Amino acid sequence: MKKDKSGPKEASGDESPSRLIDARIKELGDWRGKTLAGVRALIKQAVPDVIEEWKWRGVPVWSHDGIICTGETYKSAVKLTFAKGASLKDPKKLFNSSLEGNTRRAIDIHEGVEIDADAFKTLISAAAALNSSKKKAR
Repeated sequence: MKKDKSGPKEASGDESPSRLIDARIKELGDWRGKTLAGVRALIKQAVPDVIEEWKWRGVPVWSHDGIICTGETYKSAVKLTFAKGASLKDPKKLFNSSLEGNTRRAIDIHEGVEIDADAFKTLISAAAALNSSKKKAR
């Protein structure tokens, strides 16, 4: 998969990560922008106090006591990589990429494919809860 490298690169002093993500969605202007906007809304529904970040020269990141997931855009997919995905239960089998690793798991969303919103929000909530439990265990 080839990553789409266009778009805002780094947050300048006056650009909030949320505004940079807004700009990225608008700039994509196709199914990938709609998909990224849709999953972003689901993430905010699942974890209302989620923190939006902009890292690694243009990757939207959602965090809550640590990274929940990233949202990379490629020509043929929107890839949501869960930092601790291998530790999460996935009864609806949303994870369909990066399955061989010991830590991360990803969901590749392709054009025309709809994600199970309830199952996705459950995964997001579980990832945030896992992060919070690891923080308290320290």
